[in-house]
Amino acid sequence: MNRCQFLLSACLLLAIGHSTSGQQAQQSRAAANLAKNEASLKTTTGQKETFYLTTKLATLALAAGETAKATSYSQSLLEQALLMQGDWNYGNAIHVANLVLGEIALNAGDVPSAKTHLLAAANIPGSPQLDSFGPNMRLANLLLAKDERDVVVQYFDLCARFWDRQFSQLEAWKAIVLKGGEPRFGANLVYQFYGFDVH
Repeated sequence: MNRCQFLLSACLLLAIGHSTSGQQAQQSRAAANLAKNEASLKTTTGQKETFYLTTKLATLALAAGETAKATSYSQSLLEQALLMQGDWNYGNAIHVANLVLGEIALNAGDVPSAKTHLLAAANIPGSPQLDSFGPNMRLANLLLAKDERDVVVQYFDLCARFWDRQFSQLEAWKAIVLKGGEPRFGANLVYQFYGFDVH
């Protein structure tokens, strides 16, 4: 191994180590936050308060690596949403629950279910937050990495029904995807997803 190859290998190892360390730190923070919010849930009795808190717990559990809890909270969220269709958080809840379940499915190798959940996450009336800041793109980004471009474009088109055009970046992202590229989603990788950091 020559000097250049050695330096390249060393840099790659440092980058991997830094990434792993960052992921572990994020997971540790999410676990602590999850425990704190689970404690709050035990003392929460109101229907609305439980609904709002479960929306947060679903993504915190995913970020903490607690797949079973993330699944349970997401399923509970979908059940609660049936009774909360007039609430401002309704669109957020459906969006978050399906994106969490979709990512869990994708991690398990079930691409068709992940795609179904992605589209379900956008089949919503929107919300004050989603209308302004836009949808979360974490699952869409993961599916793009597997070259599942068609479903991501469909997701963009569904999201266009609620994301205010003066804020929306969907057309720009769609053009990039159709040309074979991968958009830089920035903060939309973490919107609505508590426990995750922008990388």
